Amino acid sequence: MSRPDPQPAAAPRPYDTAARPPLQALTVIDLSRLVAGNMLSLMLADFGAEVVKVERPGRGDTLRDWKDGGQPLYWKVYARNKKSLTLDYKAAAGREVLTRLAAQADVLIESFRPGVMERLGLGPEILLGVNPRLVYVRVSGWGQTGPYRNRPGFGSLIEAMSGFAAKTGFADKPPIMPNMALADMVAGLQGAYAVMVALKVAAETGLGQVVDVSLLEPLFATLGPDVAIARVTGRAPSRIGNRTSISAPRNIYPTKDGAWVALSASTQDMCARLFRAIGRPDMIDDPRFRTNSDRLDHADAIDRVVGGFIATMDLAEALGFFEAAEVTVGPVYDAAQIVHDPHVIGREVVVEMEDRDIGALPMHGVSPRLSETPGAIRTPAPDLGQHNAEILARVGYDAAARRRLAEENVT
Repeated sequence: MSRPDPQPAAAPRPYDTAARPPLQALTVIDLSRLVAGNMLSLMLADFGAEVVKVERPGRGDTLRDWKDGGQPLYWKVYARNKKSLTLDYKAAAGREVLTRLAAQADVLIESFRPGVMERLGLGPEILLGVNPRLVYVRVSGWGQTGPYRNRPGFGSLIEAMSGFAAKTGFADKPPIMPNMALADMVAGLQGAYAVMVALKVAAETGLGQVVDVSLLEPLFATLGPDVAIARVTGRAPSRIGNRTSISAPRNIYPTKDGAWVALSASTQDMCARLFRAIGRPDMIDDPRFRTNSDRLDHADAIDRVVGGFIATMDLAEALGFFEAAEVTVGPVYDAAQIVHDPHVIGREVVVEMEDRDIGALPMHGVSPRLSETPGAIRTPAPDLGQHNAEILARVGYDAAARRRLAEENVT
């Protein structure tokens, strides 16, 4: 497949240790594991919150075990801007440390099955009693209530049950699961929004609350009116490949050099512009294609015409042609290709950060973008227990007390 011309490699940028983003006054205690909680706390950390990852002594967060090329790349990306404290809070001394931390924190995030924190004596009723302003975030597969509350729930199960997999793929093929932690990502993003709502309430009333984030509901919400469609029409949305049930034409089309172009003409004006551009203005008033409903009914015929036209060009030609015609198309990239795209480079969608193990580590930039109080990448992902002394000293443990905790394998 063709790819954008490689750009000269830029030197990796240093971490912006002087940045003071807008959430710098917040302290977040993150007990979560895997992706959803780490995505949630990353959103807060990128905008300045001090996020203390509380990890198991000797093992750390599960993300440290997810390696590619021998490197824990998930950890390096999702633990940027965070601090690491090792702590066994199943031990009495560890629970004391965690209680002291919670007393000074604004947010606590956990991702255990419902009831685990209560059995440890660290449930909301205890920690909110210590710190009434605390926002206590509970991330789980199925939520804190309902018949499935005690079931283990990884994102894959939610991607299957939510309806996402059933409508993804082609009609003659099995349902498709995403090759990424989609349910976790969506839950983390929605959870970060919920935290900011709860913090606003705490600022106004002085009272924190419990935020119940399941993996199921955020992903289900992204499917829009699917259950309404099923009720009204008697048919659940089905797998239709790269098309959409909303508008036509919309598909990906191969170019003559083996690449792919994505095209979506989802408005009447854009569809007319497309038909004129490919030399088929007659299709604008053709009864088969006159309205969006007509086009949905005859999507195969449109795809034959549009696909046949695109197949005569290579990727660069197709992109240039449709850009000049102001028709909405774009390339289908993989992760190795997107980093060379001039827009991605110019907007710094991907940034290269210094990494002691790799040299230059590409990762997503901070988003969304705030004009006056932007986020920043201030520190690399921490080593396991890197900040033990700093954090323990802050909550009253002197050097001798810290040594005892270490000797007892609490930290």
